Amino acid sequence: MEESVQTTFNEGGAEITVTNATNIGGNSGLLDMSFIDDLKNVTNVSDAVGQLSVSESPESYSQSKNIMGNMFYGINASKLNLAGISDVNGSIFDENSFEAIVGVRYCELNNVSIGDNITFLGHDFKIVGTFETGIVMKDNAAYISLDTLQNISDTQEVSSILVKTSEGANDTVVSQNIRDKYENVSTLTSSEMSSMLDDVIGILDTASLAISGLAIFVGAIGVVNTMVMTVYERTKEIGVLKSIGWKSKKILTMILGETLVLTTLSGIIGSILGILIAEIGIRLIGTNRFSLVYTPKTFILAFGITIIVGIIGGVYPAYKASKLAPTEALRYE
Repeated sequence: MEESVQTTFNEGGAEITVTNATNIGGNSGLLDMSFIDDLKNVTNVSDAVGQLSVSESPESYSQSKNIMGNMFYGINASKLNLAGISDVNGSIFDENSFEAIVGVRYCELNNVSIGDNITFLGHDFKIVGTFETGIVMKDNAAYISLDTLQNISDTQEVSSILVKTSEGANDTVVSQNIRDKYENVSTLTSSEMSSMLDDVIGILDTASLAISGLAIFVGAIGVVNTMVMTVYERTKEIGVLKSIGWKSKKILTMILGETLVLTTLSGIIGSILGILIAEIGIRLIGTNRFSLVYTPKTFILAFGITIIVGIIGGVYPAYKASKLAPTEALRYE
């Protein structure tokens, strides 16, 4: 999830989103279109585009399965990349047309595809393309021409302005400059949004760690139990070795060596199975929203836990067996 979030914010979209400070949702607190050109003149701003967002309640669109209602975004077709949409399956809508591109989740919820018509605010729009960004809110929405959405919603303003900064510019500094220069506006940088998402991911990480810890604990009990039983079953063999002169230290070293080999092999097999299950699982789900990322840290942690649990399971029974008297060990059945 962390890798997917970082990838999303590094795909060339706008670095700063500017909104009216009085915006409390819906169509309130809109910005004048002339403000777009004003922002383009701010130092280290390379481009800017207005975006209008209008939602329709699910009651007014009876076929929708989306309990949040349908969200339509109006934007210039040539500036879709600033909204994080760089790859469209099909074609992009024409300006001043009743054409739309929709997110993959929107298609799933409303059972539509390219070529179908959808109704919004009493107007029919033809779906000419689909896209997937990995961001639920965007993939659950439709994008149309800004002029068209302004006309049918009876406004000539925009809800937000997406700002692209110059290469190498400090987004935080540019964001602060915008707030200092223009009153009654709020800004949110991609790094700030990423930080907010990181906090959410941190919570999910903690929950995931707790679940993983429980799984490791349960698995460790099974491993320790298996190692204990394996050593005890070799008590007679250990007695024979001691009777022919093997020292306790040598027996202990032998068992721990075997344990190390077994746990290393189990770590390799477990890692291979883990990769295969993950790869097969992501294909069965059929989504590109999450990417599978393999890092050395993951495998080091896996092998470390495997070896530690194996040794813990082997040390106690090995030590106890090595201290047995030969005659007592030979009588063991």
